[in-house]
Parts: sequence; C-alpha cells; structure tokens
Amino acid sequence: MSDPASEPARLLVRDLAQVVTASGQDAPLRGDALGKVDLLEDAYVLCERGEIAAVGRMRELPALDDPVEELDGRGLCAVPGLVDCHTHACFAGDRVDEFSLRATGASYEELHAAGGGILSTVRATRAAGEDGLAAAVERHRDWMLRAGTTTFEAKSGYGLDRDTELASLRAIRAAGGIPTWLGAHAVPPEFDDADAYLDFALAEVLPEAAALAEAADVFLERGVFDSDQARRYLESCAAAGLALRLHGDQFTESGAVPLAIELGARSVDHLESTGAEGIDALGKSDVTGVLLPVSALFLDRPMPPARALVDGGAAIALATDFNPGSSFCESLPVVCSLASTQLKLSPGEALNACTVNAAHVLSRADRIGRIAPGYAADLTLLAAPDWRYLGYHLGGPIVHCVVLAGRPLSLG
Repeated sequence: MSDPASEPARLLVRDLAQVVTASGQDAPLRGDALGKVDLLEDAYVLCERGEIAAVGRMRELPALDDPVEELDGRGLCAVPGLVDCHTHACFAGDRVDEFSLRATGASYEELHAAGGGILSTVRATRAAGEDGLAAAVERHRDWMLRAGTTTFEAKSGYGLDRDTELASLRAIRAAGGIPTWLGAHAVPPEFDDADAYLDFALAEVLPEAAALAEAADVFLERGVFDSDQARRYLESCAAAGLALRLHGDQFTESGAVPLAIELGARSVDHLESTGAEGIDALGKSDVTGVLLPVSALFLDRPMPPARALVDGGAAIALATDFNPGSSFCESLPVVCSLASTQLKLSPGEALNACTVNAAHVLSRADRIGRIAPGYAADLTLLAAPDWRYLGYHLGGPIVHCVVLAGRPLSLG
C-alpha cells in the first residue's frame, strides 16, 4: 500500500458516475429510513485535511485556487467507506482441517467440545507472540481495505490469558482498528469452569484491558457462558468504563437479548436463533442487532431474521464476523450480496447497515459512515456503472480503490 503520510492534504475526486450515501443525519436508521439513500450523478467529492469539505455535481464545482490533487472518478461510483463493526481479526494460524471435517458432517459445537474450534485458535494465537499478532492484524486489515472496509472493529478473545489478550488489544489499536475485549469468548483449558476463569479475567486482565479497549464482549451461549456469568462479566466491564456488546442467539436463545436491553448494550450480534419475542423486544429498544450472514452460511445455520427485525422497528447493522473458524471472509461486499439474496434487504438497507448503522455501533456515526461535509474523508470507489453492484456482483472485483482520511490508497 502507498504511504498515506506522503499524500497531499487536499483531494478532489471528480467526474464520479454516482455518489451515494444515507439520507438525512439520523443514526441509527430504522424502518423505512434504513433503505433511503441520496444519489448524485456526474459528481465530485472535495476532501480537505482528512475531512469531506464539499459534495456536489460537477457542473456546480467552483474554481479551486489552491493546489489540489485530482483523482479521476470516471466510470466509478463512490459510497461511504465501509464499516465492519464485528470482526475477530487478531488471530494466528488457520482452521482449514476443521473446515474439512465440518464439510463431512461435524457440527461447530461438536468440534468445540472436542477441543477444536476457538480453543485450537487459542493455542496458535498464544504461540504467535506480540510481533506475530501485530503482523497478523496488519495483514487482515489490508485484506479488509482491499474489500472496501475503511474502519474495522476487532476483538481479542483468542488469547484468554493476560499477556496474549493485552497484546491482542495493542496489535488491533496499532493497526488502526477499534479494539474490543472479548475476554469471555471461551473457557481456556487451564481452568476447570467458567466461573473460575471469570474470577481470573476480571481481576487480572480487565484493569489493563479497560485502558486499551473501547468495549467488552461476551459469548453468551449454551456450553460457553450462561446469562448469569455474562451479566457478571458485563457489569464489571461497564464499571470499568467499557461499552457493552454481546454474541447472542447464535445457536440457542439463552437470554442474550433481554440482558443486552437491560444493561444498555451497544449491540447484540448474531441472532440466528432469535424468535418473535426477541424480535419484538429489539424493535422497542435502543440495542442494535448486528447480523452476520456469512457466519450463518459458513456453518449452514438459519439466517438471522433481518426482514422481521427491520419491519419490527429494530436498528440493524451488518458485519463480516471475519474469523478463522466460522466466517473466513473479510468482504463486506459479499455480506451485502447475502443481505439482499438471503436476508431480503434492499441494496439501500444493506449499504446503510454497513456504513452509518455500523458506525453507530462503534459510537462514531457523527464522524464516519456518510459522504457529507464534516465527515471523515473515507470513500470506497466501486468499479461499476451503478452503486448497487456492491451487492449485485457477488464476489467480483468491485472495489477499485479506497480513500482513507482524504488520501487515496493503492490496493495492489
């Protein structure tokens, strides 16, 4: 990639076929508003000092007296830089053997119970060391950039000891990611039960993790952490100043939705098993449901009830769940394809769910996720005649380049 520091501070992206962004200024978007976008044709975006200074049609472009770098946007469509609000990008090793076993019938839960799954990645991640983790997150960040993601969240949770968890959070932050402490991802092999592990994590890791992370997350699921254990963990993290997130309803409804609402969590993520009562509760709450369709596809699970959630008034976001075991995919364009073909979301709903609503989950909706004056100059430029190719061209070479903080990046 090019060095962003070497680029000029003023950039004009000109002659764009389309510029598309969420309508209005609200966040998160719900109901009918989720699918509404503003579209300009034959347009430009002017970036100054890392922010968007102006957006308009080429015929309205004023004379620019000061020096400005120009980026030719002919044949390209600009959408806001994509925001991936749920990834597990800090890991070492792979789980390709597990992928093969699952292809012949082994379930995710069976692999986890046999010492595979998350715990196999824990072993590889602990062995990588801090330098290895930093290199891994940088590599995965670059993969995400090539797929159009300009802002990413990443979780720890593959260390499950003090040193590796803290090293993971440092590596995420150093790579430009937004760190979440997933200290309650699984019970590591050196502990006999979840309560004993939580005693350790909250006493020995949380004090330093709270200084590195922005949020805390927990895997509330049968065979991992139950509702009471998740409450204990999350309440302690909230007291330490962390925002709250939950993995919930992936395989079973185990109380994640009501707990998320009660504790005022930013989000509850997965929701493949959420029923009518949970859908109704989320529709009446301020908790965002983060939907992860690649994970459902990868594990051959039911898709999350996106259409019912949107129609019921819930705020939703989309993310990749990028991880080595259950969603080895860093591409939000692929997520947008699945959102329309499997979740029955419109292209506008899908775009806004992985821009402005995902930015809301990360407490950044006033800075990223829209193409509008005053927002960060983060753009994803699509090599397509119509912005809807973002989801329409399944797995295709849709991303031409990205602009990050007003600086074009080479993705070669």
